[in-house]
Amino acid sequence: MRYLLVIYRLLFFALYTARIVAEVYWRRVWLRSDTARVMAVRRRWAIRVLDGVGIRTTVEGAPPDYPCLLLANHRSYLDPILLLRDLYAYPVAKAELAKWPLIGKGARWAGILYVQRERGGSRVSTLKAIADVVQVEHFSVILFPEGTTSGLPGMLPLKKGACRAAAKWGLPVVPVAICFEDSRDFWVGNESFFQHAWKRFQCPKIKVRVCYGPVLQGADSDALEYEVRSWIEQKLLGTSAGGHQEFF
Repeated sequence: MRYLLVIYRLLFFALYTARIVAEVYWRRVWLRSDTARVMAVRRRWAIRVLDGVGIRTTVEGAPPDYPCLLLANHRSYLDPILLLRDLYAYPVAKAELAKWPLIGKGARWAGILYVQRERGGSRVSTLKAIADVVQVEHFSVILFPEGTTSGLPGMLPLKKGACRAAAKWGLPVVPVAICFEDSRDFWVGNESFFQHAWKRFQCPKIKVRVCYGPVLQGADSDALEYEVRSWIEQKLLGTSAGGHQEFF
């Protein structure tokens, strides 16, 4: 039965994603729909695909309804989908994601910022693009400033660019803590997406808590980084907080 469950979930993920990519293409290219309409389709995809593969999410705090920079810890390939379930936002992702079947093309049509991390010039242009998305296009941007997934109790050292951009252009920052109940859901090491998904999608439920923090802002990037890191690690290390909303 476990193998039937995981096969169903992987097929559902692939087929439903393909249908949504086709719809996004149709709306973006043929109907010339605006970004918000296309993001609404992507949000519907995130909600249904997470439910379809067994993710049960508890949301703590209020997802921001204003343009801002969301900085989150990074545990899994599911992290961006968990946030896109709640938000109309541009994720920032490695350029390699553009080559992924279905998801790479669909993400480009629905709104994403790709970056070549090893190129300094690309990083500078990406930071300016982030500021423009928030201040000109009035959409939020999602960043995982650790730069890679981690299974540590806390966070890896943060890349400096996100907080520097926030300080330079006066961008509001909202920290986000993604807390999986089971550490086996962390996607770390050399496992491929398929290998990890095959093991974890056999589990009846994958439980995760997504915590949205207070808005932070300031001209000192180091102080901003400290506040972001402190707030997220407080959640990751198990500090309780009242008031949450559950989705089943």
